[in-house]
Amino acid sequence: MNRFNASTHSVGKRLSRLAPMLAVAAIAAGCAHVQHPNPNDPWESYNRGMYAFNTKVDDVFLKPVAKGYNTVTPKPVRTCIHNMFNNLEDVWSAFNSFLQGRGIDFFNTLGRVLFNTTMGLGGCIDVDSMNGGKRVVNDFGVTLGVWGVKAGPYVVLPLLGSSTARDSAAWGTTLAATFSDKASFFSEAAPIMAIDNIPVRNSVIGLGIIDARANLLDTEKLVDQVALDKYSFIRDAYLQRRKALVQRPREGSESGAALPDYSDPTLPDYSDPGDPGYDGVQPVGQATTPPAANVPAKH
Repeated sequence: MNRFNASTHSVGKRLSRLAPMLAVAAIAAGCAHVQHPNPNDPWESYNRGMYAFNTKVDDVFLKPVAKGYNTVTPKPVRTCIHNMFNNLEDVWSAFNSFLQGRGIDFFNTLGRVLFNTTMGLGGCIDVDSMNGGKRVVNDFGVTLGVWGVKAGPYVVLPLLGSSTARDSAAWGTTLAATFSDKASFFSEAAPIMAIDNIPVRNSVIGLGIIDARANLLDTEKLVDQVALDKYSFIRDAYLQRRKALVQRPREGSESGAALPDYSDPTLPDYSDPGDPGYDGVQPVGQATTPPAANVPAKH
């Protein structure tokens, strides 16, 4: 653990020294202009600049910490920590399934939480998945989509990454609820924010961020191997996944389609113009304009 703390401290000092350089790089990247942006990404010029900035911050700070965490923390411990954070997220997923009127998803997810919390030692062991259960990923952005709110343009948020206008509004609402005494229950972070000891609470939040980043390391390697344009690949994957979450069939629907497994990175393809659900989102890794049109032109 001392090695991990030393590594974290070293990365923090490095980030403080490079902060001015990162700011200059972000401003320079923001000057890039895309002549023919993707129809789902009208803010592509800004988004590419912010994506470049986020990538630099990640390379300097988050990725080294995540790699250090994987190095010093035994895999069973990492799995336990990851399962416990998933268990907290499942509480929020159940609440949003209720808001969406998806009763079966609500009761299945609520049962999953109770099962893992009790038999799984506070969520450390994912007993439900071991017995064939499936996670239903849900959040307030999906709830707004089910209620009929359009996704709006794709946007890259500072440090947070991929989002849409709808998901950004949902995230802001959730954040406001997190810091509101009256509405703190209606928040994904409510169980964590209920911790009175501020140093402990902040440590838990930091651990959650590190855990989330560490679990993306393998996915990042895959993207590096298969994507010619990482920005377009990540954008298209995000948009397809969010659409799949909103449009997944309700219980008792006439289509009788099976509920997709959202823990699987392989997503349904809604890009066929003959598909009733077609909305112009291209398959992951494919651009909607000729390759030359997506290359930023420097001013």
